[in-house]
Amino acid sequence: MTGNRQTSWAFADAYVAEDDTLRWARDRAREAGLRSVSPGTGAALRLLAATVDAKAVAEIGTGTGVSGIHLLHGMRPDGVLTTVDPEPEHQQFARQAFRASGFASNRARFIPGRALDVLPRLADAGYDLVFCDGDRLEFLDYLAESLRLLRPGGLVAFEGVFANGRTVDSGPQPTEVVRLRELLRAVRESQDLVPSLLPVGDGLLCAVKR
Repeated sequence: MTGNRQTSWAFADAYVAEDDTLRWARDRAREAGLRSVSPGTGAALRLLAATVDAKAVAEIGTGTGVSGIHLLHGMRPDGVLTTVDPEPEHQQFARQAFRASGFASNRARFIPGRALDVLPRLADAGYDLVFCDGDRLEFLDYLAESLRLLRPGGLVAFEGVFANGRTVDSGPQPTEVVRLRELLRAVRESQDLVPSLLPVGDGLLCAVKR
């Protein structure tokens, strides 16, 4: 990548400024050894939530609330974020971050547990957007669940599909990267989806359900 392109990428990533609450949530994630979406990815999520006029969003992987804050900012004022994470202590940080960002407690529903145990209990066609930032080995399973959860015209997004450049590396790769390649192919070839791969953060794979 040329220096100019790197500079442009850094400028785009920092284009939408993040406030103190988001920086606090990022610090908590860093201390816990968790990945957070980049500022550019967060801005994209905010835009996508606004684009579909999201009232109901499902998030797989609460973390410490970084992505959730961006999603809530893009959603309708009466929208509810349902966020799933196997670690309840991470969700406590997210609760604090949402409250500090000015969101009422009824704007988010926290469900502790494994995504593949929780998602089957959520309503068919009940969601405008599904954001997947959980176990990358399970992304194909999340895709199947997302197709059921989304209304027609709803949107699914997967974070981290570049895997720090390993997805496009021709050398032998771990199972996680093989699964990401399978996900990319499945989304691109699906007759039920209109896909796009956004080069923000570590890669944001998006698709609209027909």
